Amino acid sequence: MLVAAVLFVVLGGAWGSGAGGILGGGAGLDNPNGESAEANRLLATTLGRHVADVVVIYESPTMTVDDPQFRQRVEGATSKLPKNAYAWMETFWSTGSADFVSADRHKTYVTLQLPGAVEEEQVKVYQDIVKVLDAPDLTERFGGLTAVAVQFNAISNRDLSRAELISFPLLLILLLLIFRSVVAAALPLAIAILVAIGSLGVLRVVGGFVDLSTAAINVVVILGLGLATDYALLIVSRFREELEAGLDVEEAVVRSTATAGRTVVVSGITVAVTLGGLVVFPSRFLTSLAYAGASVVLFAVLSALLVLPALLRVAGHRINSLRIPLPGRRSGEVGTGWYRTAHAVMRRPLMSVVSITVVLVALGLPLIGAVWSRPAEWALPDDTDSVVVTRQLAQEFTYDPTKVITTVVRMPGSAGTPQAKAALDDFAQRLGRIDGVERSAVTGTEGNLARITLGYSLSPYGKEIRDVVVKLRAEPPPAGAVAQFTNRPASIVDMLDMLARGLPWMLLIVSVVTFIVLFLAFGSVILPIKTVILNLLSLSAAFGAMVLIFQDGFLSGPLGFKAPGFIDANMPVMIAAVTFGLAMDYEVFMLARIREHYLRSHDPVESVAVGVQHTARIITAAALLLGVVIGAFVTINVTVLKMIGIGVVIALVVDATVVRGLLVPATMRLLGRWAWWSPAPLARWWERHGIPEESEVSAPFVPSARKPSSSSVGA
Repeated sequence: MLVAAVLFVVLGGAWGSGAGGILGGGAGLDNPNGESAEANRLLATTLGRHVADVVVIYESPTMTVDDPQFRQRVEGATSKLPKNAYAWMETFWSTGSADFVSADRHKTYVTLQLPGAVEEEQVKVYQDIVKVLDAPDLTERFGGLTAVAVQFNAISNRDLSRAELISFPLLLILLLLIFRSVVAAALPLAIAILVAIGSLGVLRVVGGFVDLSTAAINVVVILGLGLATDYALLIVSRFREELEAGLDVEEAVVRSTATAGRTVVVSGITVAVTLGGLVVFPSRFLTSLAYAGASVVLFAVLSALLVLPALLRVAGHRINSLRIPLPGRRSGEVGTGWYRTAHAVMRRPLMSVVSITVVLVALGLPLIGAVWSRPAEWALPDDTDSVVVTRQLAQEFTYDPTKVITTVVRMPGSAGTPQAKAALDDFAQRLGRIDGVERSAVTGTEGNLARITLGYSLSPYGKEIRDVVVKLRAEPPPAGAVAQFTNRPASIVDMLDMLARGLPWMLLIVSVVTFIVLFLAFGSVILPIKTVILNLLSLSAAFGAMVLIFQDGFLSGPLGFKAPGFIDANMPVMIAAVTFGLAMDYEVFMLARIREHYLRSHDPVESVAVGVQHTARIITAAALLLGVVIGAFVTINVTVLKMIGIGVVIALVVDATVVRGLLVPATMRLLGRWAWWSPAPLARWWERHGIPEESEVSAPFVPSARKPSSSSVGA
């Protein structure tokens, strides 16, 4: 097995290094089934979208646009562009419009609409032409939505590489502190490296079947690295515990795989299915995370179950070799602090549950005022080209050519007749009178299609412009005609509508999977309900904190970003998918230990305290390790990726400490023996088909006289 693993790292790593080449360009955040996407496809083959995908600002500190040499340099650069590289191109000299000249006349911009109906097609064209547009003796900066996508990916890839370099040494240090042995610490790191390298190969395989977003490789590899470390920590910790209990090496390996390995399988299936639930959202970004994320998680599970036991068998009693002489706990004191804490909250369980719940709900209240949007130049550092271009267009020019909403009108007959032209002009005037619209004109007709171009000056990412889109779509088109609206504000409205429609289905999938997995593991119908509620509480607290930080700017200075006033709507969906699965990981690990003691003692209170004692430290360590890996996103200069790091870390901290260490013991005390209850038919079914831990099979439960009913315990 180890030889196969080494060969896989060498060969699979070399082959997987080409994964980036098969990923599609752009982020793929838009709703491909929305009205704006349909309008784009229609316009791309007929009239064109009539919006600037790329804005190139040329600047000279000495020359003005009135200088013939300035014109010569700009037109010399644009003349090199192949004719098929743009649908149309406009300059100050081709239009004569003062909109193209800055107030000091030392800057001008060139606008290009790129061919293609979708972002990834436009990104490929942009990457081919960006070097051609270099003008000697002038400074050029590239803005527009297509430029933002390319710059976003370039900065993300650079910063993620740095984040990985930061997280690996920190992982090693933390593993040494946790295990206090070089050999024990090296095993989870070895599995993490295997998964990190193997993830690229997995992505390349998956990318051969489905169209993956560039963002997939940015997130999934680090997610796989963190989960592999998490899973390996659970199994190695259990292996050392079994050796200390007197088992020989092979028995300890088998026992560890049958217990902690079972937890890994349950967690991996849950995380994979939860990530897979993202397929209910049709955007390429979320479906990429669904396919690639689920694949990498399953690969992490297989690595932990197949390669790690082989490593443990080879290490044997040498698992504790090369001890690190660090001060700390004595052998008999493992988890005693958590044991006392569990008993403390269980002495007043109702007060503990109510007070902790109130705090978590209060932390989640800012979520009510969240303003949702999508990533753009606001997520990039201040000195990025697209950020500078956006700022210059707003401050130094009279018109921003990227702030356009395009309307395509399908008329019942020819759009070129006098009657149709009059109706279209009237429609355009009515659209222009809506608050927020500053320009409105019919800019083209072809067959039964007409295009109306609307200009605005509001931010394309805020709530105000989305309200404008709603009003535009509510305006009745000419009799018998159909109007569709597209470009940034309209696509954001469609994206948010897609997320709102898909979210209930995703929650349903997660809830059903949680119920099935926990019922199969423990034979209870109460535990899955409790788990979903507690997980939602910890997630709402994390999302509330994200709103305070990223929308309202709390701690924005120390974290190194400017609060844009809104939240990327895709990130909470992704964070929820990841952290919900991880919370299940910790829940199963803790409940398995609680049940193991409960089946021996029949004491629901002491069983909870002992279960917390044996698992809370490992859960906290696992959360800390994963938090370090994903928390490295905080060092990234792209705000939305920083949002992932902070959001996941907050959710992990809340879940691993407040929920697992305090709320779970309190709720288990309130539930008592009812925590393990199932209706009699389900209890009988579980006896035949459930998946209990090995300890439950070898030491069956003896019914207690205090159980709530004959069917209350699924064993």
